[in-house]
Amino acid sequence: MNKMSKLTKCVVTAVCIALCVVLPMGLHAIPNAGTLLSPMHIPVLLCGLVCGWPYGLLCGLAGPTLSCFITGMPGMGYLPTMMVELALYGLISGLLMHFIRAGHLIADLYISLIAAMLTGRILTGAARALLFTAGNYSWKAWATGYFVSSFPGIILQLILLPVLYLALQRAHLIPARYDNSRLQSHS
Repeated sequence: MNKMSKLTKCVVTAVCIALCVVLPMGLHAIPNAGTLLSPMHIPVLLCGLVCGWPYGLLCGLAGPTLSCFITGMPGMGYLPTMMVELALYGLISGLLMHFIRAGHLIADLYISLIAAMLTGRILTGAARALLFTAGNYSWKAWATGYFVSSFPGIILQLILLPVLYLALQRAHLIPARYDNSRLQSHS
């Protein structure tokens, strides 16, 4: 397998950070789109999956920060929580894609995505309960905010991210994870 150059990873990361600004702006006309669709999650998770954990972590920290200062979304009061959540998504998805080798690209993607999404939500909920809103955060608020209200975004991510990864790989914009014969017979 060919590896991506550091320059290519930097370019992909920069594009993903820019998407953290552009996607929420593009969806701003839809009421509550940030909560429903979680548009910043998509580029951060994609960055982690494609470029690895250091780049995913950077994207998760820089994306919401840049978006906050350029567009005001997320608001300054919610920015630290978003930074923790997205940094965890980028970090965990990148680490898992590095270490998980199930022999099938789709399995690798879904294991990495689902584990990153669950772990990120659990750890961010703990950070909110213990640090950001200590004493004012309940299990009900956590479940509602991270699973019920964002359910459309979760489904969108689970559908869109593997499709994007496969499209980038088939377009030879990212290296093949497994040789072509295995990719074609198992995807």
